[in-house]
Amino acid sequence: MSDKIAIKVEHVSKKYCKSLKRSMLYGVQDIGRNAIGLSSHPDRLRRNEFWAIDDVSFELKKGETLGIIGPNGAGKTTLLKMLNGIFWPDKGKITVRGRIGALIEVGAGFHPLLTGKENIYINAAILGMSKHEVDDKLDNILEFAEIGDYIDSPVKFYSSGMFVRLGFAVASHCEPDILLVDEVLAVGDLAFAYKCHRKMSEFRLNGGTVILVTHNMQAIRNICNRVIWLNNGKIKEFGEVHNVCDLYETHSITNKKGDLDNTGIRLHYDETVNISKVEFLCENSQNTIKLGAPLKIRIHYKTSRIVNRPVFIVSIYSVTQVLISTHYSHFDGLEVKSISGEGYVDYVVESPSLATGRYICSMTISEGEVSNVRDRHEKMYGFSIVGKKRSYGLVAYKVNWGLRDQR
Repeated sequence: MSDKIAIKVEHVSKKYCKSLKRSMLYGVQDIGRNAIGLSSHPDRLRRNEFWAIDDVSFELKKGETLGIIGPNGAGKTTLLKMLNGIFWPDKGKITVRGRIGALIEVGAGFHPLLTGKENIYINAAILGMSKHEVDDKLDNILEFAEIGDYIDSPVKFYSSGMFVRLGFAVASHCEPDILLVDEVLAVGDLAFAYKCHRKMSEFRLNGGTVILVTHNMQAIRNICNRVIWLNNGKIKEFGEVHNVCDLYETHSITNKKGDLDNTGIRLHYDETVNISKVEFLCENSQNTIKLGAPLKIRIHYKTSRIVNRPVFIVSIYSVTQVLISTHYSHFDGLEVKSISGEGYVDYVVESPSLATGRYICSMTISEGEVSNVRDRHEKMYGFSIVGKKRSYGLVAYKVNWGLRDQR
């Protein structure tokens, strides 16, 4: 194994049992077999057992940052716990070089009846720090955690956010070579999340290795070099961060037919006013628009009464539910006194600055006021922008670069 490798995972698998009683029975049987020198056959599944992690292999170099993504139950936290030595794999081998600092579960390693300060010493000892090291770094840990006077209170009175503050403060100050961070950062407030990300960036710049598990794709894109997409305990994709995130985001939002249509919900408040059909006026039937080409959407309506001062609204979202824009017809100069019967309205963006990727649309008809919604199709329509990727992010505006070399 090369000296440059921080973590090496070789064909690792971990199984669980769905039944607690049967799990306890299997545990006793395994201990008994091992005590008399027989194999417990960890490579076989018994009744009610399943592979939480199934034949996972990868290498992570020192100084790299790896993101692990996937749906709930994919095996992300189980993998992190094996890397941290909490669980042993049933099959395969894990090699770790360096001290690990881990923040995997809110409140893990804290005794509820002890104070925050007392738990700092206990948690730091678990991470391999001596009392002398903790004494030297205690002020920095307390400053980072921002717990205030609660540091002398039993942690059973702490909120989940306070647990995260204290846990991350200790884990990041134990001078680890490898930092494991699970989704727990999501329960902290926004300011502390930024603080944690800055700390991780400093850690990476100083040569530290980070493994980050999160559902926040923007954090993965900003921090990680490579990404593993786990699904049902297996690696579905492993590679360059933007490519894997694009695949995962598209997969997460599409339905079984592989498109974005019919993934949302209709909010219908008036049976007499209907959005009857939505068309994307493009060259093909797959709602695919070339990068830089006009975006044209035709919204058909059908009413059985006169609708006074109708307002048509179009909202565009990324596949991660980030609102990109919302346009209101009356704000854009389309003032309509009334509509009745059948008709349509065209929404045209001549030069959209959307980057390549998948998008979701909501369509709304309101009457008189924007808030007086009559029919809303919430995130029901999808389209794609295709072409050569020139940038990453939500927009792809045209840029002119200039250079003046004064050597």
